[in-house]
Amino acid sequence: MAFLSRLVTRASLSLLLIASALPARAQQGGAVAVAGGVSYEYLETWDVARLNKVLTTDTPEFAGIPVAYTPARNGARLYRVTYPSVIPERGNRPTVTTGLLAVPDLPGTSFPMVSYQHGTVYGKQEVPSFIAQSSETALMVAQFAGQGYIVVGADYFGLGLSTEPEGYMVKASQQQATADLLAASRGVLQAMKLASPKLFLAGWSQGGFVTMALLEKLEADGIAVDAAATASAPVDVYVALSGFLDFPRPLDATWVMSLFILSAFSYENYYGIPGLARALIADEYYEVTRKAYMREKFNVADIPTDITKLIRPAYFDPQYFANSAYGRIALATNAYRWVIKTPVRNYFGETDEVISTGLGQLAQTYQRAMGAGNMQVEAISTGKTTHRGTFATAVPQWKAWFDGK
Repeated sequence: MAFLSRLVTRASLSLLLIASALPARAQQGGAVAVAGGVSYEYLETWDVARLNKVLTTDTPEFAGIPVAYTPARNGARLYRVTYPSVIPERGNRPTVTTGLLAVPDLPGTSFPMVSYQHGTVYGKQEVPSFIAQSSETALMVAQFAGQGYIVVGADYFGLGLSTEPEGYMVKASQQQATADLLAASRGVLQAMKLASPKLFLAGWSQGGFVTMALLEKLEADGIAVDAAATASAPVDVYVALSGFLDFPRPLDATWVMSLFILSAFSYENYYGIPGLARALIADEYYEVTRKAYMREKFNVADIPTDITKLIRPAYFDPQYFANSAYGRIALATNAYRWVIKTPVRNYFGETDEVISTGLGQLAQTYQRAMGAGNMQVEAISTGKTTHRGTFATAVPQWKAWFDGK
């Protein structure tokens, strides 16, 4: 997640064409059409050896800590799903987007499903359906699909093969993209003559927020979820941003600037507020941050690591921030303020450089503040772990918990 250590080049991509003449169980040779404008394309199969390499070598390198995972016992077939959706913030304008479907390479016909919501990324293709570029998704596939779970993961609007601008922390769009992938994936599984009777949700960092937002939507729509788990989830965007502005910690990551950059331009685009990003970001850094958001080539050294240089001084006044167009959207962007019915576990790290312990426990605190307390939400410490370390440590705990459901 080192935003300030990369050069990102915007790619010119086109959407996959839907092919209707191929058999539903086709493994190679292009896209396979199913109902509702959905199509899927076989990517590759990761065998047990490759999955175990993710668990024993790749993830420790990514997270910086060793974690004991249960070894994979089967391979996983990987597919890219292309599906129609709509953008709620833009009057439900139709769009097309992509996500990953990972199927256990087993002879069975019924498997539990995990919907994984990915964290903040800085390359357009560092997302589930381009799994070789997504270490976090690779871990989920290795730990879950390698042990008999179906894994799905939306790329979100603006990432993967989507031609939209990125909708970073744009709640309704992220709910729509993830919920529609669930429906699309079930259509694909039906074509494959597979079933997924149990549904679990999981997500890290930004994806922890999206997981809780998806759960809110699914509960409202009457769709049963067996359990949901997060790691380092910023369930309240205003709390997260205000912490960096008003109550900074010595351990705060220098790359938290990217959270302001990506959210400001996303809010401007999706909520239709011209000049919102320019109002937040200091003049001398506006153009380079715009390029960063658009995945155009830029000089990393041109973005300051000092938040007081990047953000205009007025936003360090809490009242001004709360009343600004940017602040008002952030105040409304939360995913814990309803009576949660599903069992939820929010994992947090005590030395996480992005998510404070208070924010990590916020959903539990809110739910248990209701009278005698809603005990469905539990905050669990992973110890003195970093942002990545919290995720790496939480994943096998998610797996053990889901296995018991």
